[in-house]
Amino acid sequence: MAAAVRGGSRVQAKPPARAPQKAARPGPGAAPARAARRAPKQAREHHGLSPKVALIGAVAILALATVATLATGHRGQRLADAIGTGIDARFGAAGFRLKTIQVQGASPMATADIVKAAGVYKNQPILGLNLTDLRKSVEKVGWVKEARIVRLLPDTLVVAVVEHRQLAVWQHAGRQFVIDDHGQVIKEADPARFATLPLVVGDGAAVHAPEILPVIAQRPRLIGQMDALVRVDDRRWDVRMKDGSLIQLPADNVESALMQLERLDQRSRILELGFDRIDLRNPELVSVRPRPNQVLPAQVQQPSPTAAGQ
Repeated sequence: MAAAVRGGSRVQAKPPARAPQKAARPGPGAAPARAARRAPKQAREHHGLSPKVALIGAVAILALATVATLATGHRGQRLADAIGTGIDARFGAAGFRLKTIQVQGASPMATADIVKAAGVYKNQPILGLNLTDLRKSVEKVGWVKEARIVRLLPDTLVVAVVEHRQLAVWQHAGRQFVIDDHGQVIKEADPARFATLPLVVGDGAAVHAPEILPVIAQRPRLIGQMDALVRVDDRRWDVRMKDGSLIQLPADNVESALMQLERLDQRSRILELGFDRIDLRNPELVSVRPRPNQVLPAQVQQPSPTAAGQ
């Protein structure tokens, strides 16, 4: 496999240095001998094609192959394929072979999966690579939102990608997955390596996480103490706190309910004091259930028996 390089840097191999040869003193008759030797050497130098000449010739041959394809249908296509294979081999012999892959815009964790999906290998004839197929293969990687493939002759392939933003870890049916900002699973991502991402739990949590998490993220005091967001009946959310307490959110008007919570916290510092449960499902009443033997400040409205039993 060709070496993968992030960014634009590339190291080129240098040929070994040759030791200088000691020149012999010309003797009588040396001029005719040199002339005799020069002729075959010049003939040998013009026997092979330079990469520039080979490229011009290849373009002309491919143009003829295209005309043949249009004129003769499938027979022409087979002829074009055969000519293309020959041209690719000739260019490979002239040095047009893959040496370096530059992966741009990808995180270290994603780079290896992107190179693997590309499926290219070192010394592969670079002109034979189908860039459209390569792009489609790379865009199948879960990390990748979109990709662009560029061939830099004679020996470099650039894979420029835009990654999906990792949004949360989704826990469902006893398993965990990393999801992006559209709620899609990034199948190659290891959840254990994303411990700082919010945790969302339950059926429908992945789909609806992009809606709730930006709203929660605007409230640093809340998200700093949040352990997980739990989807209830795929209708609404419960906020589970690190100390085990619970905040019940309504199915609609979530931001309005969180504003009520903020006002309560400003008056009584309820998020610091702790509680058993805060019920925000009723827009007319914020119900707070204290922990056993806990005395809440007077500013905190106590729940009615009906609300407390919900």
